[in-house]
Amino acid sequence: MRLSPLTRAGLAAALLACAAAQAQPAAPTPGAVPPPPPAAGQPPGPIGQPAAVEQATHSGVLQRWLLNPNGEADGLLLQDGTQVGFPPHLSGSLTSWLQPGAAVDVAGWHHSGVPVLRASAIRSQGRTVEDTPPAAGQVPPPPPQRQALAELQADGRVAAVLLNTRGDAHGLLLDNGVIVRFPPHVAAGMGALLQPGATVSARGWGTRNALGTALEATQLGSSSSTLQEVFRGPAGGPPRQP
Repeated sequence: MRLSPLTRAGLAAALLACAAAQAQPAAPTPGAVPPPPPAAGQPPGPIGQPAAVEQATHSGVLQRWLLNPNGEADGLLLQDGTQVGFPPHLSGSLTSWLQPGAAVDVAGWHHSGVPVLRASAIRSQGRTVEDTPPAAGQVPPPPPQRQALAELQADGRVAAVLLNTRGDAHGLLLDNGVIVRFPPHVAAGMGALLQPGATVSARGWGTRNALGTALEATQLGSSSSTLQEVFRGPAGGPPRQP
């Protein structure tokens, strides 16, 4: 059965929402007792027991936004290599005025031993954007309007491996600025692709906008001739080129 473009876009959005739910754990409840650290030799993440949560702050210079396949910023990369994550509903509040090159102060938390900071507040140039949970009984705002996902292809070298707050690889930043996302469990089979400098070819579904280009990979390989299906998208994802 052939899917209409509207149906395919709907399926793609559902798949991306599922992947994002796996990739972005919720912030710890204020006042809650952090869970104990994992046993020796056992990494934090879905396989083992989550590591203890620690409050943290960090200052640096914004190098670039990290985008999800819907074209929303859900993180930032500082010039010292620090990755900072935040929920995508803060994308508009931050990107409307904060530009690469600006000095930022980040307050938030991270899992012990994981070099990714989950922001609860980002300050720059006298302004602060906070991730404030809705008050009890408050109706959350409707989700933002998103443009339809497009079939995209990306080829380049790995500039950085992107991690979620559990320390799981869930994306790649290529040297051409394209961001390739994938569910964390896919990383276990990617081997040499998870190395800075590695050549990568990816096809999938995503968005190009003023902030950059990001896609959720359905096929990955070291070149277009070695692509392998890693995450089934609508209609199997973009077709391979001969």
